[in-house]
Amino acid sequence: MKKFYLLLSAAIMMNVCAWSQGVGSLFNKINSEVRNQFAPDERDKTYDVSLTEKDGKLVLVGSTTEKAALEALLSRLSEAGITAQNRIDLLPSSKLNGKTYGIVCMSTASFNCDGRFSGESGTQALMGMPVRILEENDDDWYRCINMEGYTAWVITRSVKAMTEEEYEDYLTKPKVFVKVKYSTIYSEKNVNSLPVSDLVWGCVLLDEGRQGSWRKVSVADGRTGFVPASDVMDLKTWIDNAEPTEKNIVETAKQFCGFPYVWGGTSIKGVDCSGLSKSAYFLNGYVLRRDASQQCKTGDSVDVHKFVAGDYTKKALSNLRPGDLIFFGRKAENGRKERVTHVAIYMGDGMIIHSSNIVRINSLIPGEKDYYAGAKRMLKARRIIGTADQGKGVVSVKNIGLTE
Repeated sequence: MKKFYLLLSAAIMMNVCAWSQGVGSLFNKINSEVRNQFAPDERDKTYDVSLTEKDGKLVLVGSTTEKAALEALLSRLSEAGITAQNRIDLLPSSKLNGKTYGIVCMSTASFNCDGRFSGESGTQALMGMPVRILEENDDDWYRCINMEGYTAWVITRSVKAMTEEEYEDYLTKPKVFVKVKYSTIYSEKNVNSLPVSDLVWGCVLLDEGRQGSWRKVSVADGRTGFVPASDVMDLKTWIDNAEPTEKNIVETAKQFCGFPYVWGGTSIKGVDCSGLSKSAYFLNGYVLRRDASQQCKTGDSVDVHKFVAGDYTKKALSNLRPGDLIFFGRKAENGRKERVTHVAIYMGDGMIIHSSNIVRINSLIPGEKDYYAGAKRMLKARRIIGTADQGKGVVSVKNIGLTE
């Protein structure tokens, strides 16, 4: 009799497992379809949903920024006969208690893809840059949207969380812009005093007033100190005078020459290929999308089809202007989609500057000195200068929330 019950129990468990596997497979199919429809690119929209079992009941867990996606998921599950408790957090999370705005408090804050230190690097944000906070995980990481619309995770200590009212008040306060490659906030007006924080080109600080050859400043998290007055300038003055001209973009990019390639890097400490183009434009007043695969869809198209087709001459590049972005990668062929993997800034006369192992200058023309071996993988080019605030994926710094 005991053996009978054991066999019966085993049979029941097998049926439950088979049922669970069937439901799980159907859920995965529906969930994937919803994700692809409403949030196909996790860099732009959050859809992190799964199905679990708790106390014998199916439960939907996770989070999303897309209300329409959540509604579609619930509707399609109902149509499929799957009943589950909905515990999906619609972002921004109510658990943040209204603190859904933030200001970066580290010279360069690293953003990861997975909300943990071992996660893949996604991007960086400079001190003083605004973010929208979506949620906080159990390991003290915020999922945020940064100023270029890139969604990733940052350790909470790197961001000062604020309510909308606190953020609006922060915007009204005077600020300064770091105009040199590197600087330091000192605890006293003395370079031998204890450092408060390092600084890099592009950081923004609250201005507490000039004191002789020093500027008293504060970080959004409350730390205060002194920085050499010659290292900073009034933020509004910088915004009003930033000019993304052909010359300025190229000259700024050249200041990164010899600096290391850093995956996810977007500062003078180190940049990847799209980090260089993003930094060169930001320091001259434009905010670009983060990755090369995003940047290649912004601005205006420039005709380089002759070069792409195999005419590797300067004449085939005659439509390009300095400052244009050139994209490289795998062409669409044999049923495979095009894949953009690299971006460079055009300098003129067939020359580019890009981050490849280090930031360097190369020629696109075979046989010339410093020829770039990847030149024949060119796919397209885009013009960024003159396209800000026109719905083309480029935003001027005056519209990203640095000041009132």
